[in-house]
Amino acid sequence: MRPRRRAAKPFAGLSDALIRLSQPVTVTADHGMGAATAQFLDSLRLVLSIAGDAGTLDGSGRGSSGGSGPGDADGGRAARAGFAPGEAPQDFVRISALVDLAQRGDSEAFGMLYERYVDVVYRYVYVRVGSQQLAEDLTSETFLRALRRMDSFSWQGRDIAAWFITIARNLITDNAKSARFRMEVTTADMLDADTRVEAAPDHEVLERLRDERLLTAVKNLKPEQAECVVLRFLQGLTLAETAKVLGKSEGAVKQLQLRAVRALHRELADADL
Repeated sequence: MRPRRRAAKPFAGLSDALIRLSQPVTVTADHGMGAATAQFLDSLRLVLSIAGDAGTLDGSGRGSSGGSGPGDADGGRAARAGFAPGEAPQDFVRISALVDLAQRGDSEAFGMLYERYVDVVYRYVYVRVGSQQLAEDLTSETFLRALRRMDSFSWQGRDIAAWFITIARNLITDNAKSARFRMEVTTADMLDADTRVEAAPDHEVLERLRDERLLTAVKNLKPEQAECVVLRFLQGLTLAETAKVLGKSEGAVKQLQLRAVRALHRELADADL
């Protein structure tokens, strides 16, 4: 079933932050789920093709949030934040400036951070809980908690996206009373959010069947492997950010990703992806 759509109602800042954040999340109709799902599937196909050719993936592949990093003039700031050369998000300088302002009590700056990351957080929560209403509620609560704890955030080799997702992850755990990762959203819901239209109907049906099998294979992974794949390729977190969310070392995340890719490759060995 396609998730219920709501009218877009973007935030224009958070001068009344606590009141506004207590309202349902309504920034975009589908929170970019369709485009993110399409990129997720494309990224997995690429990773699996690499695994098929080389038998491994070193973990350096990254999602959409990774960028070429800031220029030389701002490289020192990224380095002080713990990012290696080229690892900082493309808009790191802007985001770090907004974080500084938000930590000094600027509600408009926090509103801009909300607009930048609300879709990322919502997609992670929605995939885990499978309910649009609950995902909206937990996403709102995530940013409420972040607003209250803004002075506790410090750059430690991660984008603030990882901090937001860690808060959301803890809320989900509290809500479900279980730390076990499950992809509760159905493959049909994820695919229905993808509004791409293929030229030939028969080709569209074939593509959907392939996509369904790939998503089902991801859901059948061990919980930690599935969460690693979702964070890396659906959320677009870097290796360092994923490690922070999972509470593991980067080396452990590399191995987790490698095992996930190998498991997917085995399950889909006879599939033409």
